[in-house]
Amino acid sequence: MFTTYNSLITQTQATLDRNDASTVAQIPYFIYQAEVKMCEMIKTLGVEDYVVGAFTPNVDVYPYPARLRRVININYGTPPGINNNTRNQLQERSYEYCRMYSPDSNTPGLPQFYADYGYYNFLVVPTPTVAYPFEIAYMGLPEPLTAMNQTNWFTNYASNALFYATIIEGLNYLKDYEQIPAWEEKFKEASAILQNTDEMRKKDRGVNRDAD
Repeated sequence: MFTTYNSLITQTQATLDRNDASTVAQIPYFIYQAEVKMCEMIKTLGVEDYVVGAFTPNVDVYPYPARLRRVININYGTPPGINNNTRNQLQERSYEYCRMYSPDSNTPGLPQFYADYGYYNFLVVPTPTVAYPFEIAYMGLPEPLTAMNQTNWFTNYASNALFYATIIEGLNYLKDYEQIPAWEEKFKEASAILQNTDEMRKKDRGVNRDAD
C-alpha cells in the first residue's frame, strides 16, 4: 500500500491501467475529490481539529479556520487573564436571530450566540467587550495532498479508504460504471473500520483509568 502522495498517484495509475496523458493528468483531482468525500462521509477524530484565538474588543465578526467543513462548538474563557478558568459555550443560532437579539453591534456585552456570516466568517453577539480567548472545535479537511505535501492524516491512518475512494473517482471519470460497486464495497468496509476504531477512542475518553 502507498505511503506518500507520489506513490498513491503511481498505484492509482497502475490500478486504473491507463497511461494516456489526459487520464494521468486527472489523478491529482481524483485524490483531492477522494479527500473531500472522506471528510464528508467519515466523521473521525482524524478530521477533528481545534484552533484558538482571542476576541477583539468591539469587533463582532471573525474568520473561520481554513478548510473548515463543520463547526462542532465555539467556547471562550472568562474572566480575562492568564487562566481563563470558566469556559462559556456560544450557542449556534441563525444570522437573523443574532441580529434580532443584538441589533446594535455598537452595544457590546458578554457573548452568547454565533452565526455564519457568509461562508468564511462567523458573527458573535453581543459584541465582545474584552479580548476573551476563544477555541473553535471543528471538522476540517486536512491539508490536501500535493507534490509539496506528500503525507497527511489520510495517508498515515486511512490509506486503504483513501485509495478506494480515489479509484472510485477515477472510474467515474472513465465512465467504467461496472467496476464501481466492487470498489464502493471496499470503501464502505474500510470506512467502517475507521468509524469503529474512532468510536472506541471516543468511549475511552470517559473510562476511569485509576485501576490501570
